[in-house]
Amino acid sequence: MAKDNRDKQDNQDPLLAPAIMEDLNALLSIASMGGCDAEQQAQEFMAKHLSDAGLEVHTWVMDLARITADPQFPGQEVERARGLGVLGIWRGTGGGPALLINGHTDVVPPGDLNAWSGDPFTPVHTSINGEDVVMARGACDMKGGLIAALAAVKHLRESGFTPQGDLLFAPVIGEEDGGLGTYSLITEGLPRFYNLDEHHIMGAIIPEPTSLAAISANGGALTFRLLVRGAAIHASRRTEGVSAIEKFYPIYQALADFEKKRNIDVDPRMQRWPIAYPISIGTVHSGDWASTVPDLLIAEGRFGVALGEDTAVAQQEFEECISQACSRDDWLAENPVEIQWWGGQFASGQTEPDSQIIKNLATVHEQITETSLEEYGAPYGSDLRLLTGLVSIPTVQYGPGDAGVAHAPDEYVQVSELVTTARVIAELIKISIG
Repeated sequence: MAKDNRDKQDNQDPLLAPAIMEDLNALLSIASMGGCDAEQQAQEFMAKHLSDAGLEVHTWVMDLARITADPQFPGQEVERARGLGVLGIWRGTGGGPALLINGHTDVVPPGDLNAWSGDPFTPVHTSINGEDVVMARGACDMKGGLIAALAAVKHLRESGFTPQGDLLFAPVIGEEDGGLGTYSLITEGLPRFYNLDEHHIMGAIIPEPTSLAAISANGGALTFRLLVRGAAIHASRRTEGVSAIEKFYPIYQALADFEKKRNIDVDPRMQRWPIAYPISIGTVHSGDWASTVPDLLIAEGRFGVALGEDTAVAQQEFEECISQACSRDDWLAENPVEIQWWGGQFASGQTEPDSQIIKNLATVHEQITETSLEEYGAPYGSDLRLLTGLVSIPTVQYGPGDAGVAHAPDEYVQVSELVTTARVIAELIKISIG
């Protein structure tokens, strides 16, 4: 499309930023951190707006006791008293496959408030490096993309577009700490309101922040806890005790060596990353008195799982690494490190590059942006792996914002990428189920 044609379109395009900003500001103002009441309020917000757009909307209260007891449940890091599932359906005329839009409304906590320029849940419109942006917790990850997708659906509804296949729109909770919402969608929502045995979903798009690239694969991530034990004694008699902190040193080094070994040969889609499958220690707690040699150290972290790697095999290799490290130390050989697997357990996931959803996305992306679609794999887990792994729906992530600013202070999303995402998703819907 020539520039003068784009400018002409911009003057009339209902997907321009003003049509998106009102909804985005409202959703960003809901402090929907995982496990808090506002997480449900964000779901109610999306249910109302999907209904206002004319979709058939279904909601359900998740059976948390049943879901979390399921052996396939992907885990969670925060406790919830309630979970609200939402599914919007735009029924087509028939004769075509369905398309799913999936995205999460939960956000991570803002962290140190002093590191923010203002209130994390009061959206600010400003400029960064000459780009108009919206700044707030969740702007990038991933309320911006979710609202851009909603704008695309609203635009198509208002334009009179009539699809042959069905469009499903599923906002979910709990993505940040394991995938509760999408797991409930698969095991509760879809069986109740859209039986997959009777319908064919050709693909799913998740408008996560990808800087308008296509992410067709995710490395997995397993949350672990290490309990390193020592022998307490008064600090003045240090050499007669065993410091749990000192005994953590060889474990930490062993994990660093293990990480290097696991990243020697990686899938081509993951080669853009310096470390495709990281092992990271996120928290370390030890000791309860300054004058006592600590007898316990607890370290928690994240273990990257390779594309196509079975999580049980990955866990076994991790445990063997710790076991071998313990065997090389006299104290740890007698008092081995205890390993606990807890919290989010993200398997890896991938969609074949020649799948129809990626082909369609590449076509409309090039049409809208006049650039080729970049495709790669990401070193983090997402709900992609649940959709591809549990119900075999080819899934791709594509959306506005740089994942490098997600979870950070002054998180932001570029307005231009919001608009582009809305346009691309609108055309993707048309080409996929029109």
